[in-house]
Amino acid sequence: MIKIPVISGDETMNVFIQRQCEALGKEYSPVFFKDKDEVVAYLKYDLPEIKIIYFSDSTVEAREVLDEIGKDPWLHYGGVIAIHDNLEEKSLLDAMRDQNVIAVLRRSEFERGFSRLMKILRQNKQILFQRGIQQHLLKNIAGSFVMDNDPLDITTYANLVTNYLYNANLISRDTKEKLHVALLELLINAIEHGNCRIGYDEKTSWLEGNGDIMELIRQKNRDPAVRARKVFFSYTISPESSRFMIKDEGEGFDWKARLAAQPDEPGLHGIGMKMASLYVSSLSYNDAGNEVSFEVRHQRNETNTIPAIFDSCQERAFNDGQYVCSEGEESDYLYYIVSGTLYVYSKGKLVSALTPDDMFMGEMSFLLSNRRSATVVSKGKSVLIKISKQDFVNLIKDNPHYGIFLARLLAQRLARLNLRTSRLNTEYLKLKEELASIRPAE
Repeated sequence: MIKIPVISGDETMNVFIQRQCEALGKEYSPVFFKDKDEVVAYLKYDLPEIKIIYFSDSTVEAREVLDEIGKDPWLHYGGVIAIHDNLEEKSLLDAMRDQNVIAVLRRSEFERGFSRLMKILRQNKQILFQRGIQQHLLKNIAGSFVMDNDPLDITTYANLVTNYLYNANLISRDTKEKLHVALLELLINAIEHGNCRIGYDEKTSWLEGNGDIMELIRQKNRDPAVRARKVFFSYTISPESSRFMIKDEGEGFDWKARLAAQPDEPGLHGIGMKMASLYVSSLSYNDAGNEVSFEVRHQRNETNTIPAIFDSCQERAFNDGQYVCSEGEESDYLYYIVSGTLYVYSKGKLVSALTPDDMFMGEMSFLLSNRRSATVVSKGKSVLIKISKQDFVNLIKDNPHYGIFLARLLAQRLARLNLRTSRLNTEYLKLKEELASIRPAE
């Protein structure tokens, strides 16, 4: 059962959330908070993957809770569902700029779409939970979504994908923002121009008189034939890049002519395709024009955020071939890996390589008070944060919740190591059987 902290003092809202979670089979268990100190303590020690915050409730300190989360985004990487009555959404989004936003919804939208939102999250656990540990266990991560013509689907799926790639250190903040814009533009195009068949002139007239294209989409969806159409969104995440495909059930269009005719200067609308083509790679359409695919290249061996407790620690840069530590030397510090690749040698043989995905280097000898069991050499340029044993102990004393989280990280690393060992053992036994089968009879 997944616990979800709900920061709300509104009893009606809380009862609604409780009943909705129960109706979903009790897979989600809401935990309700009003006191800021209580919720901050819960966030630190339980590290929930999802948080629901009701920003229009004057009885809770929602903004202050958000500020606490923002002080250490490395630790509090879980997604936020923000609810409000009638706040200015741009201002709220600006306040949440450094947060992993899953959805920002008016209360009426939240109550109408809560069940659907939670089903989306349940169906896509692999890109929401466990801080991207799947990328260590699987060579490629692939998935596909079948979306209704619903604005909630657009924003939720775009947020889930971009948050995952950023949390897994596969894309930078700049690339995340560009990918988010491209996904929103192309998904909206698939719904409004493809499935809802809203033409350029109709959209222009609507925007001039109303300003909210989502309302026109909702009106179009009152037609059962339109509402039945789907958008198909699939992704494949490999170590080097992520590839996406979006397909609608519309009649398609002459995308080459449309792209060439798009204006260079922004107007009410009409530059979405051109903007998307500038933000992602290899953007192309099928002949019919109802399917678009594109790619985003990943960054290599970089970390996007650093634990807040290490902000004051010494950062060191190592050049290609430079020794970080030597086998047999005494150990009284460890390193947090910010960027680069580190080769690990034991008795003169290369045994492994460490990257920011491993987070720490030298923690075993550091914790066990042993001498270094291996020599570590920088491959290319590497940046590390050096942490002495005394500093580490003091940091954990001041931030005891970090001790729990770091223990979890070590447990995850052991789990990955055990899985690799199991796979190697399976391959060894298979090879042994194959050799035995071809060995000449004596």
